[in-house]
Amino acid sequence: MSLALIPGSFDPMTVGHLDIVKRTLSLYDEVVVAVLVNAEKTYDHNLEERAEMARLTVAGLDRVRVVASEGLLVELFDELGADVIVKGVRNEKDRAYEEKMAAWNLEHNPKAHTIFLQAADDYELINSTHVRELVRAGKSPDSLVVPAVVDYLRNRGELGEA
Repeated sequence: MSLALIPGSFDPMTVGHLDIVKRTLSLYDEVVVAVLVNAEKTYDHNLEERAEMARLTVAGLDRVRVVASEGLLVELFDELGADVIVKGVRNEKDRAYEEKMAAWNLEHNPKAHTIFLQAADDYELINSTHVRELVRAGKSPDSLVVPAVVDYLRNRGELGEA
């Protein structure tokens, strides 16, 4: 049984991320979405909140689960018995950054190979930063996240009433 690990900050998880998860499911038996902490990033939501939004995003998908970790990806890779790391890339800037991270991961865990999935055209302009900017401006990110995440943000008081 093959297991693909899809790591990220997911603040919050977008429909573009969900597309990567669904496409990965067609390649591997099980997918684990790993919500992680990147010390170089500032978050609007804590780790558990980001994990909850990820769970809401992948709800109903068989063979997908979400884990939250403050540890290193290369250690989580071994803990879960993963076969591969999968990263979605939207453009050359993403690819350059992710290739650097993949090289670091492989240097620290020779089993932690990364494959890249190019974002589908419909999703290449979507990112979590845009979602956060809309939410901060009081606008609903309806087309960028699943409805359950919009409801979650609204219930937390981050969005006005529909």
